[in-house]
Amino acid sequence: MRRQPRANAWRRCARSAGSGMCSALSIRPGMPSVVVLDTNALIFDALQPRRLTARASRAIESATARGDIACSDISLWEIAMLVAKDRLDPGVELTQFLHDVIQARGLHILPITPEIAVLAQSAQFLHGDPADRIIAATAMHFKAKLISADAQIRKLKSIEVVW
Repeated sequence: MRRQPRANAWRRCARSAGSGMCSALSIRPGMPSVVVLDTNALIFDALQPRRLTARASRAIESATARGDIACSDISLWEIAMLVAKDRLDPGVELTQFLHDVIQARGLHILPITPEIAVLAQSAQFLHGDPADRIIAATAMHFKAKLISADAQIRKLKSIEVVW
């Protein structure tokens, strides 16, 4: 008999060095303390923390201490694309950089689910960048605070944006 996946569960796909395993987490949509970082906030936190506002830094530190800090999986792809286009130099090999970023904060990686995909294409997300739409929809789906400097995202009424 096949087990059904738990509804509303998300998986952390941060792999410890060489393990290749994903561990299930108990964090579910609607948990009030979850904080999602957009791609720029993730990069600033890792490489240029002075570019974060004091409010964003406090939110990140607090969420890290609680173990409630996350990003959309598309942010990892965006970082990889920035490196490939020579628009970002992480100073180390890309895979190692991504693992380091994830492990430094105990970052939970949120996958794109069918619900997030549908939210991201809806009229309430008018942002032209598909990745930003997915990130905003991820925060909305999880009822999480979103750390973002993006002016278009900060205009959204359906998400609490911290910057």
